[in-house]
Amino acid sequence: METTDHATEGDPLKRGEDGLETVAAPSGAEQKMKKKKSCKEILAFVRANHWRTAVFFFSLFLCLTIVFAFSFILPCPVRPQYLISWNRSFSHAETYDFLAVESASEDQVMDVTFVVKMSESSKNCTDEGLPSPCLFVIAVDGTDGETLWERPLRPEFHWAQCGLQTSESSRTWDCLLSHSDQISALDKKTGEIKWQCPHPPGFRSVRPVLSTPDLDGDAVGDVALVRTNNATTQLVFLSGKNGIQIGSSVSLSTSGTQKHLLQRTPKSSRYVVLQQDTGLYGLALRRIAAKAKAGMEKVLRQDDRWEKNANPTSGLIPIYNEPYFGHFNKDGLLDVVIEEDVGNNNKRIVIIDGKSGLLLWEYTLLAASNSPRPATIHTSNFVSIFVFWGTEIPAAATTIPAISQRHSFMLHPVYPQVLLKSTNVVDHIVAFTATLLERGRHAAYFLLTGPATEGVQGTVILRKRKLKQDVPQSKVLSVGGVRPSEEDEDIKEAFNRLRFSDN
Repeated sequence: METTDHATEGDPLKRGEDGLETVAAPSGAEQKMKKKKSCKEILAFVRANHWRTAVFFFSLFLCLTIVFAFSFILPCPVRPQYLISWNRSFSHAETYDFLAVESASEDQVMDVTFVVKMSESSKNCTDEGLPSPCLFVIAVDGTDGETLWERPLRPEFHWAQCGLQTSESSRTWDCLLSHSDQISALDKKTGEIKWQCPHPPGFRSVRPVLSTPDLDGDAVGDVALVRTNNATTQLVFLSGKNGIQIGSSVSLSTSGTQKHLLQRTPKSSRYVVLQQDTGLYGLALRRIAAKAKAGMEKVLRQDDRWEKNANPTSGLIPIYNEPYFGHFNKDGLLDVVIEEDVGNNNKRIVIIDGKSGLLLWEYTLLAASNSPRPATIHTSNFVSIFVFWGTEIPAAATTIPAISQRHSFMLHPVYPQVLLKSTNVVDHIVAFTATLLERGRHAAYFLLTGPATEGVQGTVILRKRKLKQDVPQSKVLSVGGVRPSEEDEDIKEAFNRLRFSDN
């Protein structure tokens, strides 16, 4: 038999040649071992799949349990249900020029606080140790007019102001009332009296109360009261913690003041603004604090830009300012609303550009008796809706129009050539305000009506109406210029489409 040095079909690789080894066929025992091993691997894989499936379904069950638990145990907050309009009536009562729109409950909706004088409500004056009739400070729910709390106080009523509790003041109260010979600080959510003290002797103050920083070092923001008459204007500081007077009273001016407010400059310096017959003037709060008590001015800043115009003797600074503001144009700056008497029972409403001081809009109405001051509400379209009260000027007007002829007018800056005139007739108005009841929504106005004669009791009614509620029945009134091409119904629809904002 011949042998060969070449690999053949039966021996594909020659053992040991060229560094290659011959692959031997597996034996029977090895094949059995491989089959055993592959069976074990398959069983392990099946068991792993079962565990994965179990973990998946367990995770799914856990997620569904958490979702359902939070859905039923912690439900989503329910939005409050508003009544479009509501009335609260009080018979044999007297009311005053005070309406505060503040959140007095936990539903994040604005509520209303006002004051009436009557013999009893849910509480009796005599049971509270007070003369009858007495004052009742009442807070009602803005959604439906239901009473939230009542606080009886000693008469007579002088003034009241809310909105004094701010994050930077650390005050535990929000409303301040001057009544009888006392000043009372009330919690806006419960009506609880936080402190009560005698009014500074011989100091008949007027609104508004000025909210100041902490001047006496007790970590609570303080307040300032202003008294004015034909001869002088004075100011006194009170502790925000307990109402005790800080230092002595200070004379601000040697003439009477019609209005006053506290202005804060861009440099965080505070100035008391005084509206007098000769114009508007500012006086640094820092200067006033130093006169009241030496060293108290150290916590207040000075604005050199304002001070360079100050009178060296009185410290008064000529300025221009008014307390009514709104956005007539879209430049992002507040414009100024002025309502001025122009004679012959007429009043002129003027809107001035807050950036340039130029005239943007004006209109003249009859100064009807018992007409509230203007109001503005901001919209999400970067303009404001302006609300005025008065009477159209007829062809010949020689007398003051009656209350029955007084109406409210709404101005939309997109349609400056027209006003929307409400056809509703309202009784004697004691107080009026327009506001948002909830952040960014539900614009409404409140009217507090009552007896026209001070000291006379009668029916007191607090009315709440949605701002858009009067639009369908209102009349589109042309006020000069080129009338818009839109029909009256289209202009009314523009009012109905408004969305409101608190910025």
